[in-house]
Amino acid sequence: MSAQPPRPPSYTIPSTKLDALDRRITELLRLNSRMSYTDISKEVGISRVGVQARVNALIENGTLERFTVLVNPEKIGMNVSAFFHVEVEPHRLSEVARRLSDEPAVTALHHMTGPSKLHMHAVFATMQEMEAFLQERLYNLPGIAGVESQLLIKKYKY
Repeated sequence: MSAQPPRPPSYTIPSTKLDALDRRITELLRLNSRMSYTDISKEVGISRVGVQARVNALIENGTLERFTVLVNPEKIGMNVSAFFHVEVEPHRLSEVARRLSDEPAVTALHHMTGPSKLHMHAVFATMQEMEAFLQERLYNLPGIAGVESQLLIKKYKY
């Protein structure tokens, strides 16, 4: 009788807190946050009032944080899109994050794993505008230890 090799542990995806109906409603709103409750009700098969009650519950429990519009930066003259890894002195992280969050060019800002790294996305009209932002705004912030930048060439999914 030969010994069988140990079996790898089985992993399952944890069940979500949303039921199938709430998942479908959130997916429809993710695709079009302006979709009316009436149109959603036709898609999911419950009343408009039922959809409204579910959306309100998703807002109240924090699942839906906000409804927003996605603006194409190139259509408004913002032709330079860049990502930055900003290394910050640990004791200055919150202050730097707050100040960068207030910058109009900054569209997203995240604290990442690693030695006090902020991952930032920003858009600019020109390369000269990006350079001015770096020289006048970013590099002068107290606590900045280093900056790496990458320019976006093409978006495949947003």
